Amino acid sequence: MAGKFEIKKAKDGQYMFNLKAVNGQIILTSELYKQRVSAENGIESVRNNAGREDAFEVRENSKGEPYFILKAINGQEIGRSEYYSSRGAMENGIASVRTNAPEAAISDIC
Repeated sequence: MAGKFEIKKAKDGQYMFNLKAVNGQIILTSELYKQRVSAENGIESVRNNAGREDAFEVRENSKGEPYFILKAINGQEIGRSEYYSSRGAMENGIASVRTNAPEAAISDIC
């Protein structure tokens, strides 16, 4: 069983999506898109790039909490994770994106 992508409308009318694991936890959040079709293209980009070894950029916030950014081949950010309590937890998050993204269904919560 795979996770799911949820497309939703932000307060300003733009679209975004979350990739959720089977347990419902958000593992990746997209940027905002002006059109729904652009969000759908972003989901396809997550599916296409999640398996690439160099697609994940690891960072830390100002508190030292690790997180990751998923990038397309051209270097453009596709989505980013929440902040994690440890590097190991963040690595599990990356593994979860790799596992869930390819087969995740799309759910609309607009």
